[in-house]
Amino acid sequence: MEEVRTQNIEISAKRKANRGFAAMDSERQKEIARKGGRAAHEQGVAHEWNSDEARLAGKKGGQSRGNKLP
Repeated sequence: MEEVRTQNIEISAKRKANRGFAAMDSERQKEIARKGGRAAHEQGVAHEWNSDEARLAGKKGGQSRGNKLP
C-alpha cells in the first residue's frame, strides 16, 4: 500500500513540474514577458523610470546584497 502511495505522489509531482510559467524554458518566458511589457506601454500603464529613480534603485540593490560601494 505504501509503495502505491509513493508512486502516486511521484506521478503527481511530475505532472505539476511540467506546467506553468516557471516550467517553461527561459526563451519562452522572455517572449511572454516582452509581450506583456509592450502591451503595458501601449495602454499607458507601464512605469517609466527617470534617472533619479533608477539611481536610487541601483543603490538599494547593491546594498541589499551586502555589496560595499567604494
